[in-house]
Amino acid sequence: MTDLPRNQHILASGIVAAVGVWVAYVSYTAEPAAAFLFPRIISTVFVLLALWTFGKALLGRTTVGNGLTAEAMKNIAPGLIVALIFVFWAAEALGFYTASTITFFILLSLYDPAPHGKVKTWVKRLIITAGYLAVMYGLFGMLLNVFTPREIFF
Repeated sequence: MTDLPRNQHILASGIVAAVGVWVAYVSYTAEPAAAFLFPRIISTVFVLLALWTFGKALLGRTTVGNGLTAEAMKNIAPGLIVALIFVFWAAEALGFYTASTITFFILLSLYDPAPHGKVKTWVKRLIITAGYLAVMYGLFGMLLNVFTPREIFF
């Protein structure tokens, strides 16, 4: 294994571990404490898995993949930009469910191989997005009773 893929594994898993630690920190320090029980459980598991992966990468025991090519990075970049806009601006500015729905629709439109010039494919994307919103609301709002931001829709 050359150094480039190993360094890419270390960098990627290190970034994921750092984000996981940040999310866990936020979930453990946010108030009201009872509203963040589910995020605490999930973020703790996420941190443990991310640190394990990071440790494996540091020790050179990551055997999956050969790193990211420039072509793969070019394909990932638009989705990463949309995700960063969602995390750092849209979720708070537009409300959790509104921002999640718009983000999902944009990502679906970016990566769906169906032609963009046909009305039928846009209708299909809208139906899939509506289903996504229904599942998200049902999962978080009703089934898990997870605290969502006050700006749920706007």
